Amino acid sequence: MKKNVTVAVVGATGAVGETMLKILAERAFPVGELHVLASERSAGGKVDFAGRQYVVQDLATFDPAGVDIALFSAGGSVSKEYAPKFAAAGAVVIDNSSAFRYDDDVPLVVSEVNPDAARNRPRGIIANPNCSTMQMLAALAPIHREAGIERINVATYQSVSGTGRRALEELGRQTARMLNFQDPQPEVYPVQIAFNVIPHGGDFLENGYTTEEMKLVSETRKILGDDSIQVNATVVRVPVFYGHSEAVHIETREKISAARARELLASAPGVEVVDERAPGGYPTPVTHASGQDPVYVGRIREDISHPRGLALWVVADNIRKGAALNAVQLAELVIGE
Repeated sequence: MKKNVTVAVVGATGAVGETMLKILAERAFPVGELHVLASERSAGGKVDFAGRQYVVQDLATFDPAGVDIALFSAGGSVSKEYAPKFAAAGAVVIDNSSAFRYDDDVPLVVSEVNPDAARNRPRGIIANPNCSTMQMLAALAPIHREAGIERINVATYQSVSGTGRRALEELGRQTARMLNFQDPQPEVYPVQIAFNVIPHGGDFLENGYTTEEMKLVSETRKILGDDSIQVNATVVRVPVFYGHSEAVHIETREKISAARARELLASAPGVEVVDERAPGGYPTPVTHASGQDPVYVGRIREDISHPRGLALWVVADNIRKGAALNAVQLAELVIGE
């Protein structure tokens, strides 16, 4: 493994960027030199890393020469403009946006599912999947390898942190207003999110699905390397601060029992099974996932409506495993080559 790696974190002042810095320190990533980058608006501020403070630099004026690893979490438009410049200067870019996920010459990688794909990066860019796809496939990959998955029907219950800091603030503000019988005044979401659920994430498409739902379709097929897998997704935003949950129903090519699926998941990297058939014997965002690294799986059972069906409940912290942790794990794969 390489030592003294020069790392740039782009979008360092955002929720994911801050978590990337925290995880780099927690995992003792061999950072020799660190550059924390953001927009001109945030430049000049300071962020903490490993007990030191670093001044935020303006991405627009930064020279990427000498950077080994660039972790991007600043949105698709920023990635499209700057990621190729960092790659051209010799950095391996690990991008958290959707800018490159569907490009054939950019690998889309979940560290526990298809790590070998990270080696083939002709453009010097590796894409991080959508947070919902990532946690789902960490759970489904071992089942797919054993029995083959024909169809996935998934409903996601996504926390507001996936929308960003303003959404976190909106949920907190609306909760206080509703408790005082005041108008919730939605701004980030089209309707109030406090004490509500919103069956909408992303932009609506002509087929009636949303862009967030179609990500689950395209990304699943690319990561698992199987375009025959059918995916039907419904994205729901829920009044939870951190942690996405998913009700996942699958149909496999070969019959697999719930007991065997439980065995596979218990030994799967990055997965923790919480599956007691008793009150509280299942994972939830607050009691298990928030602030934690694993993908938690529970409610594992055979689908009584299909002879080769399984049902699972999958929960993970969307900011940590769903974004920042996987990016750092991909960086570890790169420097370990």
